[in-house]
Amino acid sequence: MNKGLGSAVHLAHMFIGEVLTRGGSAVDATAGNGYDTLFLARRVGPSGHVYAFDVQKQALLKTHKLLEKHGLARQVTLFQAGHEEMDRLVYSPVDAVLYNLGYLPGGDHTLITRPETTIASLRAAVKLLRRGGRIGLVGYPGHPGGEAECNAVIQFAAGLDRALYNVIKISLLNRAVNAPEVILIEEGSGNNESKESTQNAGGTSE
Repeated sequence: MNKGLGSAVHLAHMFIGEVLTRGGSAVDATAGNGYDTLFLARRVGPSGHVYAFDVQKQALLKTHKLLEKHGLARQVTLFQAGHEEMDRLVYSPVDAVLYNLGYLPGGDHTLITRPETTIASLRAAVKLLRRGGRIGLVGYPGHPGGEAECNAVIQFAAGLDRALYNVIKISLLNRAVNAPEVILIEEGSGNNESKESTQNAGGTSE
């Protein structure tokens, strides 16, 4: 069901879905209850692959069960590890990385993603992206610890080299001050090279 622009997760899915097609590869950095992993697995199809991370065994069991229900478990590798281990466990470039920060819905709310590990993970994620690949991240400043984590993510994303990455922040303006935020990162080196080639050929930047 299309939840429209009122859903931060849906916005991240829209952004990721544009570059993730059958045969592609992706990382779910926060498997949780498995719905984001399911979305990614559907996009890549049986010829693609998804790597999903979560520190909680409960989350991975739920994710596996959901994938099995939809016949999509074969194209997913589940890691019981923090997403900061991404650079150690995922070797090949990927088309997309998806984050849904905070705590496991229905689980222990004291177990949350944290700024230091999330930033370590993002450092690995931007290096894993193929040309034109994208990262979609949903943060929750209203959750305990969420504001500090969102601020750290925004600071990290804003500091990325603009010649290599395009970065967007989406806020739901007519919601509460602490409404979810969406951070979108695109590996944009190819676009910039095309732009430079046009300029060098005597064209304009428009």
